[in-house]
Amino acid sequence: MTERRRTPPRRAGDDRRDDQRQRIAAEAARLISELGLRDYHQAKLRAAQRLGVHDERHLPRNTEIEAALREYQRLFGGEERVAYLRQLRETAVEALRFFERFEPRLVGAVLDGTADQHSAVSLHLHSDDRDSLPLFLTEHGIPYDQIDRQLRWSTDDAERFDAYRFTADDIPVDLTLLPLAALRQAPLDRIDGKPMRRANLAAAQQLLKEGDA
Repeated sequence: MTERRRTPPRRAGDDRRDDQRQRIAAEAARLISELGLRDYHQAKLRAAQRLGVHDERHLPRNTEIEAALREYQRLFGGEERVAYLRQLRETAVEALRFFERFEPRLVGAVLDGTADQHSAVSLHLHSDDRDSLPLFLTEHGIPYDQIDRQLRWSTDDAERFDAYRFTADDIPVDLTLLPLAALRQAPLDRIDGKPMRRANLAAAQQLLKEGDA
């Protein structure tokens, strides 16, 4: 006869920790939405400080913050946020067409639906020539700012890449230039540590159709 394992009973402190995690996640979601914070770790530390929680064991996971953010946007975003998300996705489709030669992929908040007025249209572009993208932008008369961006391929394997930012019709566009080999393996998502979700032009166009439906 197989002996069944009993689930250990919850203690009073467990409920208190769960409640604090939910409160911190909700406050972090508010800070992300209202202040435009994009670093989830920074957001939950600031939320915990505002709520007087100093034990890091009570901090929520990034996935809990993302769920709280979606709920916050559902409650307070309204039709205005939905309309702006569509505008961002329309810009994303145009950008995917424009940068076609770089095998572009849409990533980030515009793809997953958590974008707001603080969000940029984020694309991963691919080329083994690091000078090809800035040259392309210059040839098309697009002023840009260049920054460094760190991405991870595993928990202990991080690299720095060139990234470029510009504005198109008042919407910020963020480009990260990756080698062609990255088309086979996406970098890890900062939220859940899994390979990033990516969308090509056809998938981005499908998002617009689903939004209309």
